[in-house]
This record gives sequence, C-alpha cells and structure tokens, in this order.
Amino acid sequence: MSSRAQSVAAAFVWACLAELEAPKPGNVHAFAGGHRMTIDDFVRSADTAAAPLSAAGARVGARILAAVEATFAAVGANTNLGIILLCAPLAAAAQMAVEGPQLRAALGRVLRGLDIEDASLAFRAIMKAAPAGLGHSTRHDVSAPATVSLLQAMAEAADRDRVARQYTTDFADVFGLGLPVFEAALNRHAEQKWATLAVFLSFLATFPDSHIARKLGAETAAGVQREAKKFQTKLHTAEQPAEILPTLLAWDAALKAEGINPGTSADLTVATLFAYRLRTVLPPLPNSG
Repeated sequence: MSSRAQSVAAAFVWACLAELEAPKPGNVHAFAGGHRMTIDDFVRSADTAAAPLSAAGARVGARILAAVEATFAAVGANTNLGIILLCAPLAAAAQMAVEGPQLRAALGRVLRGLDIEDASLAFRAIMKAAPAGLGHSTRHDVSAPATVSLLQAMAEAADRDRVARQYTTDFADVFGLGLPVFEAALNRHAEQKWATLAVFLSFLATFPDSHIARKLGAETAAGVQREAKKFQTKLHTAEQPAEILPTLLAWDAALKAEGINPGTSADLTVATLFAYRLRTVLPPLPNSG
C-alpha cells in the first residue's frame, strides 16, 4: 500500500472510531449498543473496510463493492453501507488532491467522472448490504443492470436519500454544515466526543433523517428531528457537556426501544470526520511542487 493510501486508510479508521466515541442517540456508540449490534461490530468493520476503500487508483465503484464485501466477510451484517458510499469518493479525491485544502475540488472531479461501471459495482454492493427500507425504484433500480452513471443514479434518489444527495452537491452537507460545526465545537469543548455529538445533532436537527424516513415514515423522522433540535440547544448552552449525558442516554434508550436508528445522520458524521482528518493530515503528493 502506498504512503498516501496508508494515510487515507488511517484517516478512515480514525473517523469511524471517533464517531463511535460520541453518545449519539439511537445509534451504536461507546456508551451503548443497539439494534442487535455492538460497538465491536463497527470497530471490526472500520478496520476491515479501510484497505479496500483506500486502494490506490481504484474506481469509486470498486472501492464500494470491495469494502462492503470485506465488511460482510468480517461481521456478516450491514454495519457501514452509508459510510462506505460517502467515504469512497472522499478517499478517491484524497488520492488526487495535492494537499488537504484541495480536497473538495478534487471530490468534484471524482464525482463528475463516475460512470456506468461505478454504478454497476455500487448497485451490487447495495444489493449485498440490503439496507432496511430499500424498496424499489421505477428508474435506475439497484436490482436491475445499471444504465446510467453512478452520479446520475444518485441524482435520481437525491430527493429521498441524504447520502445520495451528497453526490449531486459535492457533499454540501459535509463541507457546508458538518465541518464548520465540528471545527467550532472543537474550539468550545476540550473533549472531541462532544464536538462529534454536535455534528450528529446538527445533521439530525437540520433535516429529517432519511434512514428513519425510509424505514418508519416521514412523521417519525420529523418527530426525531424536533427532539434533536432541543438537544442541540442543550448541548450548545451547557457549561459542561457531560451535564446532558443522562437525559441524552435516556432518549437514546427510548429510540432504540422503538427501533429508531438515525443512521444517515451517523453516516454523515463519519464522512465529516473523515473529510476533516484528510484535510489536516494529508501530505503533498510526490512531485507536486
């Protein structure tokens, strides 16, 4: 593995583990498992997916499929499809960008270069992962052969899936919301887990979580969004973030008891942490100057 690929893989693992440290309501984290999964499942998933996701020179679709297949071989479950779909283009962009600040520009080039083969490989990965509430689409259904590029397929789903929407906006939610919130919260809180929680709550409070909406309906997603806004305010106004932990964990338990998992918000949180790490640790490419 090249030194750049190693840096990307390490950044991916760091992002996944950092996200697990935050007490994200309804999601698996270091304080509590849930949805028949444990934190160990996600740690093994991160370690296993890192290398195929970061393979030097690989197409985005190949990264997605290889990472999903490696995850299933390790844990036998869909723990990270959304994370992989978001982080594969970022990993490819990191291997194009001369240095960290150029990451989003490189990402735009990666997304516009996606083709039918990328779509075909990504469709295979999605079918293998079989996410809850997948359903069927009248156009560009993942169970049928791909006939358009992966970017075009994501555009078809962008109005109902926040992960797909990132492909059509050069990851606007990650770069426009997640990263500014994370960086501001890092300046406010000594512990990184609270900055990570701030990112998660910002996503959950700003728009209905599309995983919840797909699985349980728009009304349930809207209700979780309203509650997230309250906790977002509590976190922002607390003198010590740990003050809100008991009520936060009570909400966490209540969500899990009802089978509610804000999975899209968690996936976007990992992507935000991954982008942050890539921008801060990537060295210049050889012969770039």
